[in-house]
Amino acid sequence: MKKILAILLFLFSINGSYSQIKQDKVLHFLGGNLYGLVGAGIANEISDGDRTWTFVGAVGGSLLIGLAKEGIDQNQYGGWSNEDLLATVLGGVTVGVTIDIFKKRKQRKREELFRNAIKSADTGFQKKFPIETTEINSLLVLGMSTTVLEK
Repeated sequence: MKKILAILLFLFSINGSYSQIKQDKVLHFLGGNLYGLVGAGIANEISDGDRTWTFVGAVGGSLLIGLAKEGIDQNQYGGWSNEDLLATVLGGVTVGVTIDIFKKRKQRKREELFRNAIKSADTGFQKKFPIETTEINSLLVLGMSTTVLEK
């Protein structure tokens, strides 16, 4: 009961704080999400899946688009907004963190599957080679005995 009450109180407090955020900041946040996702994808491909560079790519992509947008706003309207830039970068940060969390989960699942596969594998099997060497011919390659030639 206490958990439900705490969750409801948290949800009501979020609803009140959301109404105080301007719609412009929400759009900057979503733009930061989108361009952060693009930056993370590009960085992931370039760095062969390195988690640090993927996060840096997400933040860098959102920062670049935020700076470009604020530069355009400064040129057209004469108004640079650090709050808009912050909202855009925070969008990229949330994408970077989300990708990192899901990558860790996927990596842990892969490692667990690998450990389970190794446990169930028959590692006691060893191929025994014949002591005497025989001449390799086409029948041996096919897996047939050389006694077929003697008859």
